[in-house]
Amino acid sequence: MTIQAVYSPLFEARSHFITARGLRHHALIWGDLTKATAEQPLLVLAHGWMDVGASFQFMVDALRQLPGWETRPIVAIDWRGFGETSAPAGDSYFFADYLGDLDAILDQFSPGRPVDLLGHSMGGNVAMLYAAVRPERIRRLVNLEGFGMPATQPDEAPGRYVKWLNEIKAPARMNDYDTVEGVAQRLQFTNPRLRPDFALWLAGQWAREEGGRWVINADPAHKRSQPILYRVEEVQAFLKRITMPVLFVEAAQTAYFMLFSGKFTRDEFLERVKFVPNFRLETIQEAGHMVHHDQPTELAKHLAQFLDA
Repeated sequence: MTIQAVYSPLFEARSHFITARGLRHHALIWGDLTKATAEQPLLVLAHGWMDVGASFQFMVDALRQLPGWETRPIVAIDWRGFGETSAPAGDSYFFADYLGDLDAILDQFSPGRPVDLLGHSMGGNVAMLYAAVRPERIRRLVNLEGFGMPATQPDEAPGRYVKWLNEIKAPARMNDYDTVEGVAQRLQFTNPRLRPDFALWLAGQWAREEGGRWVINADPAHKRSQPILYRVEEVQAFLKRITMPVLFVEAAQTAYFMLFSGKFTRDEFLERVKFVPNFRLETIQEAGHMVHHDQPTELAKHLAQFLDA
């Protein structure tokens, strides 16, 4: 496959670094953070697993062209060990740390003022839990395809710890690529809907050239499993505490539930979110799990309608 063109962002972000919880965190910023108001607060974007904050560029470009969004401040963060954010010392990642990082990041980017928070996939799951424990920090919440995980049983715990102990003994590694075009082809293999020009631009954000190879901007330790069980009862306790309006955006062609071979279904997800007091679900057609890549313009319309309501 030959990719002839690369996407050119319509609205360039500026790169910014802060120190939070002992790590150097990277963020992309559009607009002037001091211009945030109660009616138009800072919009914070949190990416998913094995992704980067720059992944939202296409969606931001679409948002910026809508009335009232021309100058609204937006921040897209790189989670720890992804993109240009430092990796922590150690050999594993634990979910609670994402909430801790988000709390510290918001303290710096929006001290004393609520934000609008959007998370995709893993970032959506983080956002939901964070909104439950820090409701005063979030005005409105958007979850893109952050469905959660299959329920677990207590007797699975020993095996999970055996697996984790075995994994941390072995080196973790990522695939690397000959060229940036090779990275783009990998992205399109995972998501056949991804436009070629989007893929080539994303490849330059998703990977970096190092020693003549293109290396993924992610700590390989992210590939190790988590030993802690996903307890649905605990998740439900969080969901009951979410007080702000929540928009959940799903893709009509998502393959998310196919990952679990019947162990987790959309119906189970819908039962869980009944616990969220102010919840609405909207579906975007002709899109898969990476809905912000597949239909950024349509997604932007949904976001603006919800956040401006």
